[in-house]
Amino acid sequence: MSEPQRPSRHAMQGPERAPHRAFYYAMGLTEEQVARPLVGVVSSWNEAAPCNIALKRQAEVAKRGVIAGGGTPREFCTITVTDGIAMGHAGMKASLVSRDVIADSIELTVRGHCYDALVGIAGCDKTLPGMMMAMVRLDVPSVFLYGGSILPGRYRDRDVTVLDVFEAVGAYAAGTMSLEELTALEKVACPGAGSCGGQYTANSMAYVSEAIGLALPGSASPPAAYETRDRYAEAAGEAVMRLLRDGLRPRQIVTRRALENAAAVVAATGGSTNATLHLPAMAHECGIDFDLFDVAEVFKRTPLIADLKPGGRYLAKDVHDIGGAGVVLKALLDGGFLHGDCITVTGKTLAENLADVVVPGDQRVVMPVSQALSPTGGLVGLRGNLAPDGAIVKVAGLAHLVHSGPARVFDSEEACFAAVMERQYEKNDVLVIRYEGPRGGPGMREMLSTTSAISGQGMGELVALITDGRFSGATRGLCVGHVGPEAAVGGPLALLRDGDIIDIDATAGTLSVRLSDDELAARRATWEPRQTDYQSGAIWRYAQTVGPARYGAVTHPGARAETHVYAEA
Repeated sequence: MSEPQRPSRHAMQGPERAPHRAFYYAMGLTEEQVARPLVGVVSSWNEAAPCNIALKRQAEVAKRGVIAGGGTPREFCTITVTDGIAMGHAGMKASLVSRDVIADSIELTVRGHCYDALVGIAGCDKTLPGMMMAMVRLDVPSVFLYGGSILPGRYRDRDVTVLDVFEAVGAYAAGTMSLEELTALEKVACPGAGSCGGQYTANSMAYVSEAIGLALPGSASPPAAYETRDRYAEAAGEAVMRLLRDGLRPRQIVTRRALENAAAVVAATGGSTNATLHLPAMAHECGIDFDLFDVAEVFKRTPLIADLKPGGRYLAKDVHDIGGAGVVLKALLDGGFLHGDCITVTGKTLAENLADVVVPGDQRVVMPVSQALSPTGGLVGLRGNLAPDGAIVKVAGLAHLVHSGPARVFDSEEACFAAVMERQYEKNDVLVIRYEGPRGGPGMREMLSTTSAISGQGMGELVALITDGRFSGATRGLCVGHVGPEAAVGGPLALLRDGDIIDIDATAGTLSVRLSDDELAARRATWEPRQTDYQSGAIWRYAQTVGPARYGAVTHPGARAETHVYAEA
């Protein structure tokens, strides 16, 4: 950005801004530092969970990079809601809400203080998309940095993650694990700092950050505990200053083709279903049409090439050990599944960034597309009379992709979880959890506690579960989420009754109930909306503004409604 275009001019230039500059002098800055570009360095550092505790160190190093590049860094923090701790109770209603609060809080901080550029450092699931949404919304030069994944724990001579603990709860309920064993596992599953170690939402969105071009090559892979992360942090600070000088901004990077690259890396790694919310939300910030069905179309044409948990055998650290996320991207590029001409924060194209990357031949973590684990990606979009606005299912690692059975209907996650823990369900049942969508929850909760309990009871391949809520990236089994329209607005889920026969076909991409249009219409005529317990506060406000899951569960009109962009004001 040229000097006249820098947003900081509004707060820092001219005699009338002397009081504003006085505040910076109060914080120890010199006249020279005050005159430089102001760069926001935001992290989600806090003591809520291991995902975030290493971020403050990385932010400090990123500030050194900004200074070396000729800028003045200004550090601030945003919130996080840690899914692993919010899971399985009402706290999870705050999780997806936090994504938009994160984006909003960054926007307000940058707008209020007229920062010229942004470095964002994220850990927990929603902080990654929330920061990237803020970057494209503001459209100031920006670099994203993932805080890194956790190292695997060790239990009985095998690598474990927090997913093993969630599933152990089901095993304990089924009587196949003792309380002593469960306690021993919980104490070793998470050995230190970093986000969950499988290809769950955090690692899925970290790989997205490289694929979409907002992160430096190689930065998504090193575990949080590795001091090599500092090298990427410092480089991020230096890179944002280069972007500022060159005038390269996020909306030039996050194009439709870049979004397709992002969807491809999620499919290729068997990543989180939550990407079908976050990619449309990021597109919305740019004014690009890219909904659940667009994401699913990329999933359908992209092969599964990474054997990662929860559907596979390996963890994020294993990908790092063979060369990182760039190995996945290079395999996809060589196979013709990426748009290599997309520009990135390096100032080079994705193909140029990957020119020297080699897919190692002596490993089974990431395969070339000629040896793909599956010809289509690890996630599938569904549609039918039960989901006119679509649904999503993760199929990576599943042996059975078709299921028919009677509905067991629950109006909340708690009711279903209680039934599962009491083994009050049968083989072939389709457990239905409704009124958990973005508006009906409110907040579109994840259902990891319930799905993990089912898997822990050995029933993961014998029953199915569908919901208008979400599933964690760690979910296993035939679990269909994001069913739309949601029950709270009168979607077909609201009309189901116990015993209705539901058909799920992840091969054909369909989700339907064996009811005629006339029967559905008759039931709809007697349906009445429900009121939630959230009639004030942030969750109430979210419910008033949130849109359908198909379009990313967004809470404002987006770039198409803009009359100005912050970076150009």
